[in-house]
Amino acid sequence: MELRIFTEPQVGATYDTLLAVAQQTEALGFDAFFRSDHYQNFDGPGLPGSTDAWITLAGLARETNTIRLGTLVSPVTFRLPGTLAITVAQVDAMSSGRVELGLGTGWFDREHASYGIPFPGVATRFQMLAEQLAIITGLWRTPVGETFGFDGSHYRVVDSPALPKPVQAGGPPIVIGGWGAKRTPRLAAAYAAEFNVPFGQPHDAKQRIAAVAEACTQAGRDPATLTFSFAATVSCGTDQRQLGARAKAIGQDLAALRTNGVAGTPSEILERLRAYAEAGASRAYLQVLDLHDLDHLALLGAEVLPEAAAITAS
Repeated sequence: MELRIFTEPQVGATYDTLLAVAQQTEALGFDAFFRSDHYQNFDGPGLPGSTDAWITLAGLARETNTIRLGTLVSPVTFRLPGTLAITVAQVDAMSSGRVELGLGTGWFDREHASYGIPFPGVATRFQMLAEQLAIITGLWRTPVGETFGFDGSHYRVVDSPALPKPVQAGGPPIVIGGWGAKRTPRLAAAYAAEFNVPFGQPHDAKQRIAAVAEACTQAGRDPATLTFSFAATVSCGTDQRQLGARAKAIGQDLAALRTNGVAGTPSEILERLRAYAEAGASRAYLQVLDLHDLDHLALLGAEVLPEAAAITAS
C-alpha cells in the first residue's frame, strides 16, 4: 500500500511549516504530500490563517524533488476551469511532472461567505464539477496547434489555444472522491485516475469502491485502471502515553480515532491498513493534523512505511 501524507493547513500553518513537513515527507520516503484546499478553519481562527493551496504547491514544486504533490480536494467554486487548467499545468511543469489535481464540489459554505465566493446549491455544484472536468481535461488533451471549445450551462470556452500543456502526457492525474451515490461514481468512471473514500471505516470503503467499480463497468471502463484510496486521520505512538498525548494535541478522543481513523502502535496501524486493503484500497492518505510534530512523521516513516509496502489490495 502506498502511503501519502495529507495536511489541513487551514487549522493554522505558514508556508514554512508546510515546507518542513513536505521535505520530511520526502526524506522519509513517503509517496506524496497533499493538502486540503480551504480558505478558513472550521472551528476557531486557525492562526495565522490559511494559505492558498496552489500557491503553496507551486512553492513546494521548486523545493522538493521526488514526492508527488496535490490537493484533496480543490472546490469547483474557488476557480474558473480555464485558469485552473493553466495553474495546474504550470505547477506540473515547475515540479517536472509530479502534480495531481483533486477536484470536488466544495461543501463549507461559511468560508465562501467570509471571502465573497458564490456558493450555489449542491445540484448546481455537481453540474459545475462535471463541466470543469470536461473543460480541464479537454484543454490538456487538445493537440498543440488545435483549439478547444465547450458550450455548457455554466461555462463557455471559445477557440481556446489550450496552452500551456502540462508535463505529464494527457495531464496530471485527476482525483475524485466523496459520498455521492450516483453522480460521483459516474464522474470518477469518466474522468478520474483515482477515487478516494474520505474518512470512512473499512466497510464504508468497500461499499464505495464497489459502487465506483460498477460505474466503471457500466461505462465500459476496466475498474482495474482506477486507483482506489482512502483518507483517515492518523495518530501513531509507541505506547499508550504517547498515543494519548498525540490525540490530545489534535483535540481528538483516542478511542474515537481508533474507530474512525488509523490510530495505535505501528503494528496496530498496519493491521488497520490491511483492513482497508481487504476493502480494495491500494493507497492511503494519512491525515496529519499536528504539523509541528515531525517526530510523529519520523515514527510513521520508520515503523509503518516499510511494512506497508507489502500490503496489497484485495
